[in-house]
Amino acid sequence: MGLIHLELFATLDLVGQAPGGPDEDPEGFPFGGWQAPLMDEVAGAQVGAAYEGTDALLLGRRTYDIFAGFWPHQDESGQDGEIAALFNRIPKYVASRGTPDLTWAGSTQLGPDLATAVRDVRDRHENIKVVGSLDLVQTLLRESLFDRIDLWVHPILLGVGKKVFDDGVVPANLTLLEPAVTSPKGTIHLRYGLAGGTPGTGDMSAPDRGAG
Repeated sequence: MGLIHLELFATLDLVGQAPGGPDEDPEGFPFGGWQAPLMDEVAGAQVGAAYEGTDALLLGRRTYDIFAGFWPHQDESGQDGEIAALFNRIPKYVASRGTPDLTWAGSTQLGPDLATAVRDVRDRHENIKVVGSLDLVQTLLRESLFDRIDLWVHPILLGVGKKVFDDGVVPANLTLLEPAVTSPKGTIHLRYGLAGGTPGTGDMSAPDRGAG
């Protein structure tokens, strides 16, 4: 069984809407493209490394439409050539209740039973990446259909916008897979793995803090 990785870019108040550009998801959101001024060589290398070994993309409809309108038209020998070549080559699975235009080579729409369809994708691939797709992310969190989280927390507060952890979260334990790394512009990269069980509780006034 493969691993589903959530690739999440967030502000300090955990807004994840439209990090890449002003036209990405402008609905009620004036800060599209907030990530661009905060990128540096360290963060860029982290993002590139996160996609190594990826053999499938799992995307929501909005993110798919943005990617399909961008990546097939990029020069694969240019600045983002390695990612363009990867995304254009591997299968793309689209979660949508509508009828997306699947002209991007290798694209497939998932069936109406999303949880079952995602499990089937997980059985066919080793490293599946979910990029953006905040509505889809909420479903995957709710169904515990993820194995890894790459979270980049950027040093800004927006106070408005869709959150990366919104109405899909259920209690879960996570394990920090490697030490956090801070880029020169202050972005913190955190990598977690889904662990078993649900969060415990204690009593901070007890001698052992209630940890037993």
